[in-house]
Amino acid sequence: MCAAIAILYILTLFYPEWIGLIWTQAEPSAIRFWTIAVPVFIAFVAIMGIGMWIGWTMATTPPPRPIEEITGEMEEEKKEEKKEPEQEPSTTEEAGSPKKKGRTEKK
Repeated sequence: MCAAIAILYILTLFYPEWIGLIWTQAEPSAIRFWTIAVPVFIAFVAIMGIGMWIGWTMATTPPPRPIEEITGEMEEEKKEEKKEPEQEPSTTEEAGSPKKKGRTEKK
């Protein structure tokens, strides 16, 4: 499909007379003008649309949190982990047979 459009574009740009067979009132200079003007207009509108999308995204995205706040939270979490003592099994039976986490026993 793209190859066919490219061939039609080249034919229209360099040999505008073949379009004159379809539209009898079309002049070659007018055909050449519109052959160039239409793709340039489409490209311009597409680039402006991308620019609008980037601007909208930048305007509506909230700013990130300061790095000091994030590192402070990470340090607090590390301090809390160090403060919690490890729980040791109270009986020798529990120490000999470790249980798997996340599973419950049915009786």
